[in-house]
Amino acid sequence: MPYPSVEALRAAYHFEDLQSFLNLYYAGMNVLQTEEDFFDLASAYFGRARSQGVVHAELFFDPQAHMSRGIRFETVINGLHKAVAASKKTYGLSSSLIMCFLRDQSAGSAMSVFDESLAFGDKFVAVGLDSAEVGNPPSKFQKVFDKARAEGFITVAHAGEEGPPEYVWEAINLLKVSRIDHGVRSLEDDRLVATLREQAIPLTVCPLSNVKLKVFDKMADHNIKRMLDLGLNATINSDDPAYFGGYVDDNFRAVVNALNLSREDEIKLCRNSINAAFIEPSEKAQYLSQLEKSSIAN
Repeated sequence: MPYPSVEALRAAYHFEDLQSFLNLYYAGMNVLQTEEDFFDLASAYFGRARSQGVVHAELFFDPQAHMSRGIRFETVINGLHKAVAASKKTYGLSSSLIMCFLRDQSAGSAMSVFDESLAFGDKFVAVGLDSAEVGNPPSKFQKVFDKARAEGFITVAHAGEEGPPEYVWEAINLLKVSRIDHGVRSLEDDRLVATLREQAIPLTVCPLSNVKLKVFDKMADHNIKRMLDLGLNATINSDDPAYFGGYVDDNFRAVVNALNLSREDEIKLCRNSINAAFIEPSEKAQYLSQLEKSSIAN
């Protein structure tokens, strides 16, 4: 997707919806060609995230988006995994990978990619579902998620961002997910809210992305404060930060400032993130202890 000028490219970052972002996102990834390219990209992200206080990151990647333009699966996974393996030593940050299926591609394509990925199954911890949500319900991918769980992988899914609460129900009941990515439209369904609360299912909310993609008109309209008040396990995350204007701390600050969150709310968001992470219980206990000490000291 060529742009006649720098100004035209910058203008393309003013998204109208999720699809307008995806068009630019897929065009931009054409620069990723070699294993080293994927290593450099992930490593740069880890360094930026650590500078904002992140101690553990779980990175989504979309192999189909690269394979469709002739890049081999092993090139993608090996480059990303080398960055994951080096992240602790280089930045003092632990990390892992989540392989996502593109929901606007076929279920057969997802199954084919998953079958190919099994040779590299030690390099990622979970499978997920992302890309264009409307018209592509989670139920479309039930078989590949069943197979992924049978192979021992954790499952997550983007649901309830642009799609309806019914997509969140499908992700929970059919895909058996451990987390819902985004999920902001869940609040439209009281019974769903009760289920999310009772099962303590984490919601990985990306506020800056939500505003950029017109899910909310402005940050002051965001419902993450209401999520906390309803007892939901909401967390703050960064979604494609280079496109949406901010990394994790930027998202955190934007929410705190726009919604006047209390110190208790801030601590709750941090605690929720620790509990939602795919790390060992001993690591969670260590981070929770550090959070408790920090909250007392402040």
